[in-house]
Amino acid sequence: MAISLDKLVGVHHKALTVRNDSMEVIAGNLANANTPGYKARGVDFQKAMQSAQHDRQQSMSRTHDKHFEGKMQSQAQIEFRIPSQPDTGDGNTVEVQAERNEFLENGMRYQASIQFLTGKIKGMKKAISGGQGQ
Repeated sequence: MAISLDKLVGVHHKALTVRNDSMEVIAGNLANANTPGYKARGVDFQKAMQSAQHDRQQSMSRTHDKHFEGKMQSQAQIEFRIPSQPDTGDGNTVEVQAERNEFLENGMRYQASIQFLTGKIKGMKKAISGGQGQ
């Protein structure tokens, strides 16, 4: 009986990818906090996960093992953030404290996903070994 890792981890692998992409976008925002005219961007996690679920359902089947998998990477989930503070005059929309808070929250959620996946993998290892040892 074959073990499907996709069924084991579900969408959590994609969630980690989206969280990682979000960290990069936030880091870019923070790096450009003093750049005149820079527009803060963000990743819409919900849209990215909906896209991942849709991609999973609509994935193309390969007719040969050596064919490439038919997936396209989309940047559609990266959007400009709507600032909550008025413009300071230079056109930059980065709100440093909000970005730092977003970075911390995203990091905690990333760690939670890692712990969840670790638990799933440990459970699978225990099932494979018959519950003997770790």
